[in-house]
Amino acid sequence: MNFNHSSRFVRTAISFSAAVAAGALAYAGVPLNNLQGTGGIAFNPLAYTAGLPWDEDGGGDSTNAVEHSALNGIVSRPQLGAWYVNLNDAGVNWWAASAALSFANRVEVSAGYGFVNAHKYGDKSINTYNLGAKLKFLDENAFDTVWVPALAVGGVYKYTDSRTVEALGLDDDGFDAYVVATKLITQTPVPILLSAGLLLSDEVVNGVVGHNDYDVVAFGNIDVLPAENVAIGLEYKQGVNAGDGIRNHDYWDAHVAWFVTKQLTLVAAFAETGDKDKFYRHGSAKDLGVGSGAVFSIQYQF
Repeated sequence: MNFNHSSRFVRTAISFSAAVAAGALAYAGVPLNNLQGTGGIAFNPLAYTAGLPWDEDGGGDSTNAVEHSALNGIVSRPQLGAWYVNLNDAGVNWWAASAALSFANRVEVSAGYGFVNAHKYGDKSINTYNLGAKLKFLDENAFDTVWVPALAVGGVYKYTDSRTVEALGLDDDGFDAYVVATKLITQTPVPILLSAGLLLSDEVVNGVVGHNDYDVVAFGNIDVLPAENVAIGLEYKQGVNAGDGIRNHDYWDAHVAWFVTKQLTLVAAFAETGDKDKFYRHGSAKDLGVGSGAVFSIQYQF
């Protein structure tokens, strides 16, 4: 169901090294817009901010880049993301769309919308709305080092109109807060992107079902970049214990990203969210899992 960045995510290991040295990895393909709209991969945020600078020849010609040069360093180009999650064994289909941009390569803002068809759970359709903000307070390789990760804090306001909210005594809105560190390692034979953080959340199924009590959980990502236009990775998110016997299962996904052009990225993944049968046996959200399935995304960076 996460199931987080531009030119390509990678061009070569050399260009990655150059981007890192210049403090501009965010302009090499990551972050994507994740399922909630935040710059990240699928479920999790990254410390990088979304959006290309205007002085790069993104989707337009060099003339447009010059015309918009006054915006460079102030506001980024916008980027869009769309996701489709098919948890077929649980009868859940989830579509998501979002937009994000950044200010001064430091502050990211995002907005996301989700439409979930979950007929086996009694809700024929669920609409979700997300508003996010992120502050990158430490640049990657700060202090003239090669080992300091980028560090960021952020938050997402989430609202759902699920009818399950009232049935389970949940809230229809909530707020996530997170801190995350992200580092591209270029000293290895192929570049490796590592990211890890802590999330404070009261979500039930990413906030789609509702919100209850807060818990602090961990999340992480690893992506290997074996070619100039391919990334292969794993993503993990610990399940939130939302109180009253409601615990989300841990989420993980294995994904492949293809950077088709400087603007267009396609993603395919397999996601696992837990044992769907526990939901059916208990008839409640205790030990909540909604199965596994295929995930697809299209991302466009102007």
